[in-house]
Amino acid sequence: MEIIVNPDAPPSPSEGTPSGAGPASANLIKDSDTARFAADVIEPSRSVPVIVDFWAPWCGPCKQLGPLLERLVTQAGGLVRLVKINVDENQPLAQQMQIQSIPAVYAFKDGHPVDGFVGAQPESQVKALIQRLIGDAKPPLEQALELGEAALEAGDIAAAGGAFSQALGADPENARAIAGLARCYMAAGDNAKARDMLEKLPPKIKATAEITAVLAALDLAGQASEAGDVAELSARLESDPNDHQARFDLSAALYAQGRNEDAVNQLLDLVGRNRAWNEDAARKQLLKIFEALGPSDPITVSGRQKLSTVLFS
Repeated sequence: MEIIVNPDAPPSPSEGTPSGAGPASANLIKDSDTARFAADVIEPSRSVPVIVDFWAPWCGPCKQLGPLLERLVTQAGGLVRLVKINVDENQPLAQQMQIQSIPAVYAFKDGHPVDGFVGAQPESQVKALIQRLIGDAKPPLEQALELGEAALEAGDIAAAGGAFSQALGADPENARAIAGLARCYMAAGDNAKARDMLEKLPPKIKATAEITAVLAALDLAGQASEAGDVAELSARLESDPNDHQARFDLSAALYAQGRNEDAVNQLLDLVGRNRAWNEDAARKQLLKIFEALGPSDPITVSGRQKLSTVLFS
């Protein structure tokens, strides 16, 4: 998948982004053999962790794991290296390492094997291995993502857009970076461009939590634009607390102002008064807000607890 950043997108910042988020240098990934094993693995591992992939051309799972290892090592930006050993051409080394099944992955630090696994593994497990090896160090990709999120929260759309675009250069399918760039469009007032970008994503990426959260936020933003004035809706509720449509619309208007907790509280009130109103619309709207805010947001955590209390009391 290729993400094309529109020329009108928030520009890259001239400074402040972490360096090295582009493709890693070629020496991070290399083929080796028995004769060069000490020079390519043992000695380098005294300064940087080295992952060794024992594979063979006829091995189907190796063909799945190999590209994944290469991609994740490249994204680590020099914090870890990868050496590939063809066991058919290096049987004495494979016997010395007691390789009985492939793919077999060994991780070396300080000249010794310290971790590893046998068989093709999901991406999450390979990432976990790399994270154990690098500890608290953060790859350039992670640095770029964190910089983008911090800049976006601070309202610096240009810096955020540049950081997320840099992250996409390192990993074009990174859902967190794609979602971040979409939020930059939203912050710049171009919700249509954000939605257009997300709707074109492959189903696998579109279904990730990061992307569904932005899509939920876009839906809420569309509703908020038609909700009405907060003062007028509040006045309607003062005269008739059971005006459920006014309370629903007030929640959307409050959300548009960034008053997320107030918006959630209005919907909780509505669920308590009449859960079945408009085909359970208030509860569904609450779930959409929780999705847009994210599962770890304090308002989401508190709101879900309150919703459970209202529903099961």
